Amino acid sequence: MTERWIRVARYEQLPEREGRAVKVGEKEIALFNLGDRVLATDNTCPHQQGPLCDGIVTGSAVVCPLHGWKVSLEDGCVQRPAGESHQVRTYPTAIVDGVVEVQLPMAHA
Repeated sequence: MTERWIRVARYEQLPEREGRAVKVGEKEIALFNLGDRVLATDNTCPHQQGPLCDGIVTGSAVVCPLHGWKVSLEDGCVQRPAGESHQVRTYPTAIVDGVVEVQLPMAHA
């Protein structure tokens, strides 16, 4: 599948240690500014589709605001509750000239 880089937000518009949602076509992506980097995931928790961008960022993970599921922002794996094998899709990111870019499949670009 072909992928391409999409410009999605200005870096200075992303508060540190918080999430923000951006729309790319019909897809909603959550961006998280961790201070030294920006990570991107699908914006839905695998439990009951809560908005991950509204969760609390802790280390390199986010806690879903609905039921407290903890999801790694690096690989999308559910860390809590233990034993869950669900995963949230993550996307490569880059900051180019102060703009956050996310690499998405062409179908979403």
